[in-house]
Amino acid sequence: MTTPNLPLKGVRVVEMTHMVMGPTCGMILAQLGAEVIKVEPPGGDKTRSLGGMGTSFFPLFNRGKRSVVLDLAKPADQETMHRLLETADVFLENFRDGLLDRQGLGAEELKRRHPHLIVAGHKGFLSGPYEHRPALDEVVQMMSGLAAMTGTREKPQRVGSSANDIMGGMFGAIAILAALYQKRGGKADGADIRIGLFENCLFLVAQHMVEYEMTGNRPRSMPEREHAWPIYDIFDAADGRIFIGVVTEGHWQAFCKEFGLTELLDDPSLRSTTDRILARGRIIPRVAEVIGRWKIAKLSATLDRLNICFSPINRPEDLFDDPHVLREGGLVGAINADGTSFRAPALPVQWNGEAIGDGLKVPPLGADTANILSELEPAAKRAAGKA
Repeated sequence: MTTPNLPLKGVRVVEMTHMVMGPTCGMILAQLGAEVIKVEPPGGDKTRSLGGMGTSFFPLFNRGKRSVVLDLAKPADQETMHRLLETADVFLENFRDGLLDRQGLGAEELKRRHPHLIVAGHKGFLSGPYEHRPALDEVVQMMSGLAAMTGTREKPQRVGSSANDIMGGMFGAIAILAALYQKRGGKADGADIRIGLFENCLFLVAQHMVEYEMTGNRPRSMPEREHAWPIYDIFDAADGRIFIGVVTEGHWQAFCKEFGLTELLDDPSLRSTTDRILARGRIIPRVAEVIGRWKIAKLSATLDRLNICFSPINRPEDLFDDPHVLREGGLVGAINADGTSFRAPALPVQWNGEAIGDGLKVPPLGADTANILSELEPAAKRAAGKA
């Protein structure tokens, strides 16, 4: 079910992006109600044909858009692109600096011809010494220290998703929404927005940078970190693995009583949380011994009743069987360009109690070219009549 009265209804976005970061921004705007027109070259966005781990990229991040094919090597199609931009509120792109200049779409030309336009460029880096470099999610994870924090300094490990690309698209959407708000009532011209993939990852590791700034201590990677809680670990149950986090005094009391760990409650050397953290070396083996006797289902129900944080150790495919994911609105349906259907998580917001983005379609290449070009003809004739 499509949510009515979405906030960006009436906003037109023209998108020239590929891969993940730029398309994520357009996908979010489309789900919030904007009309997003994806301009593709004659051969189509190369992401359409990716396989393996890239199979989902195009359908997932291009739902709800319209597709127009233009050959921007041709002056006539460049002029058509400008006519399209004249009708738009926002222009999304994620090409290396200088490439769009050769297609007549450089920053100065856009500002001259379309001063009303909000231009959002999704780049590898913000302005500075590295602005000329291309970047990938894995590259910026290595540069920023995120990979060293996820793995170790000796064996850095990237995060297991396109986290920076996706979050970079989110920051693009945030900035665009701010620019649209600034323009409300015609109070401002357009805006020139640049979103940096590296700086996005820098934002993710800011907590560790500031820890070092404030304490002088080098942050430890996640596998090597000092725990802030006495029980905050993965345990082997009788029929699977589970994460348990006991993080408050009330949790400690309830956990020990429920699981028969009264010797820990009665131990005078374990009175404070700090005492227990320092004693993890003897607490965790004892807890592991007890947890190993429980089956996951009963253990989960017990921890849920005690209001203690826990989680099974899932893989992505397991989420299609999770009752919370399967609740109404947890997953939204989409139609791929070839007519097949697939499910994806809804945006992590509810709009007036409803999920956003159900039933969106992935456009076949050029499916909307004729319709959109025909819409531009009356405007072109009116402009010619005024000349």
